[in-house]
Amino acid sequence: MGAEAKLKELGLTLPEQSKPVANYLPAVRAGNLLFVSGHGPYNDGKIKTAGKVGQDLTVDEGYQVARNVTMNCLASIRVALGDLNKVKRFVKLLGMVNCTEDFKEQPKVINGCSDLLVELFGDAGKHARSAVGMQALPFAIPVEIEMIVEVE
Repeated sequence: MGAEAKLKELGLTLPEQSKPVANYLPAVRAGNLLFVSGHGPYNDGKIKTAGKVGQDLTVDEGYQVARNVTMNCLASIRVALGDLNKVKRFVKLLGMVNCTEDFKEQPKVINGCSDLLVELFGDAGKHARSAVGMQALPFAIPVEIEMIVEVE
């Protein structure tokens, strides 16, 4: 089953692609690689969630934010490719978590992204990954994710 059908089966709807908040493109294709810019929890042009994980949000809330951010990344991928079924595999993710200095569970937060990709794409959703803590992210968003995707 392709990713587009899997979205429907799970009852998920991709949001509209967010507009960049500065001078960059949401995604750039170079050969068979698609480089997806860092995305945050922006929906309908507004920040859906703000704050630091470990202070304002729990690990579980951060996980849900990471899922939302992933949906935003997928929206940009669909716009760039026309169809999520053109994704061959997810190669690399960088997951950034706006968190307190003593927070140590960034991987659990970014699992919100990784788990969703595997749900939708199966083995093609498995990827190399970094999950890192940040002192701050733009507009106080709790999670930012960027991706490298191999495409048809």
